[in-house]
Amino acid sequence: MLTTTDLPGIRLLTLNDPQRRNPLSPALAKDLLAALDAAEQDPAIRAVVLTGAGPAFSAGADLEFLKQVTTAGAEANYAHSRELMRLFHRVYTFPKPTLAAVNGPAVAGGAGLATACDLVVMSEQAQIGYTEVKIGFVAALVGVILVRAVGEKHAKELLLTGKLVSALEAYRMGLVNRVVPAEQVLDEALALAQEVATNAPTSLSLTKELLNALPGMGLEDGFRLASIANAWVRETGDLAEGIAAFFEKRPPRF
Repeated sequence: MLTTTDLPGIRLLTLNDPQRRNPLSPALAKDLLAALDAAEQDPAIRAVVLTGAGPAFSAGADLEFLKQVTTAGAEANYAHSRELMRLFHRVYTFPKPTLAAVNGPAVAGGAGLATACDLVVMSEQAQIGYTEVKIGFVAALVGVILVRAVGEKHAKELLLTGKLVSALEAYRMGLVNRVVPAEQVLDEALALAQEVATNAPTSLSLTKELLNALPGMGLEDGFRLASIANAWVRETGDLAEGIAAFFEKRPPRF
């Protein structure tokens, strides 16, 4: 179950199945994709924050679904894998900033969902881990983005051990941006989202596109793409408004 709450400029998406620790079920993945589509189309929404209801962010796979995977058949399993891939890819490449308020344990698919977000605020009491290897799974989808987030050595340690790490260890590895007391997690994430959301939407979207593309490019191709982006953004209404506001000594109206 997913709960949607609108705040000024921000859409808060709450994984809301606290009794089962907010499992990342096929139904929830579908709801999240639909919610992201709606948030993209709403011009009033400048950033999206994900969090969990109750003591957990997300404990990973739905246990009832997990019982069925070895007998579901190749076609059904591939369809589910593709849907989960779409969710992680959608969060990672979403044109508006995405933030995770990790209020409690983020495990397996739940850890993947947090990792896919642009920015992560984590409770100092929470843990995060990619535990798939402990039951014979492979954290294949999240591995694609995890290695970008923390580098090869940290990714290997996390994925090969399957261990849960503390918030402070996650911060040291570069998995999270801020670690705060549990009662401050959501407020801190919303404040950070508001800080980001005051910037020019076109600039934010283009910056995300560049950051997604550049790690796979050589030096020359990277500079070439950056120069095109640098020239293109000069023709946008957001830049015109930003420059006008700067010279008129007023806040820009993006």
